[in-house]
Amino acid sequence: MQVTTVGIDLAKNIFHVHGVDHTGRIVFSKPLRRAQMAEFFVGLPPCLIGMEACSGAHFWARKLQSQGHDVRLMSPQFVKPYVKSNKNDRADAQAICEAVSRPSMRFVAVKSCEQQAVLAVHRARQGFVKMRTALANQIRGLLSEFGIVMAQGLRVVLVQAGAVAADERMALPSPMRTLIGHLHQQLKQLDAQVAQLEQLIASSVQADSAERRLQQVPGIGPITSSAIVATVGDATLFANGKQLAAWLGLVPRQHSSGGKDKLLGISKRGDGYVRTLLIHGARSLIQANERRRAAGKSTDAWLDRLLSRRNANVAAVALANRNARILWAMLVKASEYRPEARMLAAV
Repeated sequence: MQVTTVGIDLAKNIFHVHGVDHTGRIVFSKPLRRAQMAEFFVGLPPCLIGMEACSGAHFWARKLQSQGHDVRLMSPQFVKPYVKSNKNDRADAQAICEAVSRPSMRFVAVKSCEQQAVLAVHRARQGFVKMRTALANQIRGLLSEFGIVMAQGLRVVLVQAGAVAADERMALPSPMRTLIGHLHQQLKQLDAQVAQLEQLIASSVQADSAERRLQQVPGIGPITSSAIVATVGDATLFANGKQLAAWLGLVPRQHSSGGKDKLLGISKRGDGYVRTLLIHGARSLIQANERRRAAGKSTDAWLDRLLSRRNANVAAVALANRNARILWAMLVKASEYRPEARMLAAV
């Protein structure tokens, strides 16, 4: 019996593979060690292989694709309904094998090494930013216990914490002064590391024509454009811009029944990091639009109409949704940003 479909339950060291023929009859279902994986699939004829999009999935997808197999990744939440009875490695592999053969299944694009490397830089930067924010808040909180209250903002802490630690006129015990000095030095190091990673991202953006084009869209900077290209990859996998916006979780969540449509808040599916960047960019556009209004300059008519009937948070999500659809069109058509086309579409 020739194997046509294989499901792989990925793990750290022990993998479980489940293979069936064209009739759905089980050909094999067994565990494999990591060192046995490549050799095992070399001996198989080209077939359809399904895996959950989890840790290590993109590496194995690229490796098995190089051996001639058709590899498809799926979100674990779409595989879960196919798990029968109790959960174990065998049942998971069988469920993956069943799910990958469904014609209505949605798949995750396999990322290249370059895409994963760029996203690794983004993840490292995100981690440093969180640590930097936490450390700045810790410094402010510790000093407030001694009656020294700093204004909010990272730059304020970076400037004033060192001066507080060095000023002997401050009513601070010696151990506290030493502690604040150490924390301030660590805060400066984290800030420098964030700046270095941002410079690395900016240099990679300059070398990529698609990422440079995306920066033409208002509210899209080098960090967002780099994250979009590395995360989306092949934009033609989405039928239209609405699918990309839905994939990023920028559309309403539904709870409809009996022919009655009920829309809730945004679904928040997909990559939360990219969604956050798009929404932050939209917030900056709203603030810039308000500044232009205060200065008596022309404003975005579409955004003005939206803000007249919705609050700023809803408007920011709607604007991020619109930007996601614009980015999809620019990636698919490899075109420049055309403000006039956006204005006509908004009428």
